[in-house]
Amino acid sequence: MKMIEVQTNDRFDIVDITSDVKEYVRKKNIDNGLITIFVPHTTAGVSINENADPDVLHDMKNGLNKLVPENDNYRHGEGNSQAHILSTLVSSSITLIINNGSIILGTWQGIYFTEFDGARKRKIYFKAISG
Repeated sequence: MKMIEVQTNDRFDIVDITSDVKEYVRKKNIDNGLITIFVPHTTAGVSINENADPDVLHDMKNGLNKLVPENDNYRHGEGNSQAHILSTLVSSSITLIINNGSIILGTWQGIYFTEFDGARKRKIYFKAISG
């Protein structure tokens, strides 16, 4: 298992971690198997999305902010209910297939850590198994 830390810069931030995941798989020398990426935070997540056009990340932030507004008469006392809701929608983990020593992603896909309650330092765990 590997743990990395990511420093986010904004309340709502999206960080490309694709190269970190690929490097971990390369070093593990697993020909075929699975890798799980897990975020152990209740106000952050991990997702797969387009990595060719940076406007997609901008549009993701806009769309998610419209779907779940930052302030909407939430009762949670910390003031970060939007972050909790968004992390549930995005998910705290993903599992990918490793084939011939590489993770399988579509041509335009990347792996993204999604921060909803930053800026702060966050942990992300990778675990790959062969099979």
